[in-house]
Amino acid sequence: MIKIRTAILALVAIIPTLEAWSQRPYQWTDELHSLKRIDLLPEYRTGTYIESFSSYDRKHGNDDGFDGTYSYLRKENGKLVIAEMNGPGVIERIWTPTPNDNMLYFYFDGQKKPSLSIKFSDLFSGKVFPFIKPICGNEIGGYYCYIPITYAKSCKILYDGQKLEFIQVEYRKLDGMKVETFNPQANSKAELEQIRSVENLWTASSYSPNLFAMGASADFKTEERTVTIQPGETKPFFESNQGGRIVGFEIDAGTAFEGENKDVILSAKWDDEVLEAIYAPLADFFGYAFGKPAMRSLLAGRQQTANYCYLPMPYDNSAKLSLVYKKRNSQQSPITARIKVHFTSNKRNPQKEGKLYCTWRNEITPLGKYHTLLETEGKGHYVGTILSAQGLRPGMTLFFEGDDSTYVDGKMRIHGTGSEDYFNGGWYAQLDRWDRGVSLPLHGSLDYSLPMARTGGYRWFLNDKMPFERHIYHGMEHGPQNNDFPVNYTSLAFYYSNTPTSKRMVPTEEARTVYSPTKHIYFPQQFNITLGQGVVCVFGKGLAIDTPSDGIVKLSLDDVPEGKYRLLLNYKSNSHGADVQIWQRQNLIADWFSTKGDKNEEKREVHVGDIDLTRQTNSVTFRIRKNGNANKLELMLVTLERINEPK
Repeated sequence: MIKIRTAILALVAIIPTLEAWSQRPYQWTDELHSLKRIDLLPEYRTGTYIESFSSYDRKHGNDDGFDGTYSYLRKENGKLVIAEMNGPGVIERIWTPTPNDNMLYFYFDGQKKPSLSIKFSDLFSGKVFPFIKPICGNEIGGYYCYIPITYAKSCKILYDGQKLEFIQVEYRKLDGMKVETFNPQANSKAELEQIRSVENLWTASSYSPNLFAMGASADFKTEERTVTIQPGETKPFFESNQGGRIVGFEIDAGTAFEGENKDVILSAKWDDEVLEAIYAPLADFFGYAFGKPAMRSLLAGRQQTANYCYLPMPYDNSAKLSLVYKKRNSQQSPITARIKVHFTSNKRNPQKEGKLYCTWRNEITPLGKYHTLLETEGKGHYVGTILSAQGLRPGMTLFFEGDDSTYVDGKMRIHGTGSEDYFNGGWYAQLDRWDRGVSLPLHGSLDYSLPMARTGGYRWFLNDKMPFERHIYHGMEHGPQNNDFPVNYTSLAFYYSNTPTSKRMVPTEEARTVYSPTKHIYFPQQFNITLGQGVVCVFGKGLAIDTPSDGIVKLSLDDVPEGKYRLLLNYKSNSHGADVQIWQRQNLIADWFSTKGDKNEEKREVHVGDIDLTRQTNSVTFRIRKNGNANKLELMLVTLERINEPK
């Protein structure tokens, strides 16, 4: 049964006419609109480009900021010039993982004195208006600022310090426009209302289409239906034979889309186009991470059990949304989903707007080549990335050292400094940085697991959406240099365009199955330990466990699948080495052995026993005993190596 209702809106959006815009200069608060007016996301930005200054290694190595070699353009009077833009424009985004209290000076329009002087750290601290949270801030290792900084003629940024590390400054040229230069002292009522409205949206406790029902997305109707789909079936859940736009939709099937098999495909077709504009595993589209819900962003994700997307989707003559349930050679159950689609009759304006497309890719990216997020021709703009990365070499997630690179209309416009940096993060595998899944309005980490050698992230581009007139290439490197780390990438690239997609990748059964590695390495910085009596633990390059006589430490073996494993240890053997015994709850795994040695050396992958890992037994306990004056276990790595059992 289908129910249709009309949303009643208390807020009516007032959009200035083109004549009104031409009578006054473009202000920073005008750019602020794009941080909340999601209904405007399909609109082109003709004749303008996003470009950047960043500290990426010009010699194609991995010194993207560690030594500060490429973090500035030149020196002026003992200060570092970190960015310099000529012509009218706006700074859209500033990012760093290494802020400090040194001063930044913004020189606008050729002036001899800085108009904005601020501590580097206060761009992100929320202490200085208008750089307030959450429009500026930090959470997953990276510090970001999305407050637009406009300039009429030019902008130069100087850093007062001897060394600057990682930095990205993205800006948009506004050639031919009359622009009002950013004034940090101007706190008019209108400016305060604008910035508070963005703050209120970004701090919303839940998301609904009512938050974005402005402009062409206002006065939407909602169509509700319940769909049951069998393996091998295709079920349309929204069809329209006249022009309009989808404001958003929600699909609630409880936990049915979770798990290792991603067999339900989300399909969308616009007008008379040959190929689907969207054709991707539903779990990937909504930002699931390796079978689990992960993303809860402003524009898409999952809240409670409902998967939602509020990216506006204008079309000309017709639209069709469907679920496709792919069959596989194993038991599958029917799925029942409650679906709501929010739509209006306001069809696309072809002169001003593009249609939404989503390119899904899954590949073991060849060594020596970038992973292509998107390469397409036509006119449009790039608005979002979801990326899941599964390392194919056990150990540290070094594939995330790879930089993003963007070429638009024949020129490299943007080059990043690392994969987590691209997602406004920083410092993977470090405590309270990029070490777990965290969702923010525009960006986040989908997951982080060293034992599983995988991670992922997402980022939406609102004010910094990347326009292209003829062609765009947007890709991600894998590894510190030369794309040398084997990895399986699953990516979704979201963009608006006037040109239908000409090719798509078909999600094979292998690509729809979450990969599970067979070797898992636990690193000390992410050890999950419980201390018993008689021990003192110190984290350094390893975990040093001291005891005055004897004691115990339990290590949780989280994240990995259930099964039988060989337990391998890396530990230091030296004159301080204590005796060690290893248990799995009440089962003895390894009887007493000594880590004492005549010379200081690391013993690598010492097989100490086998364990049967379940949810109830996913830990091992180290008993440490003093051996004369030797009272220390220095644990460097713990490795689980799956034992293949006969079928």
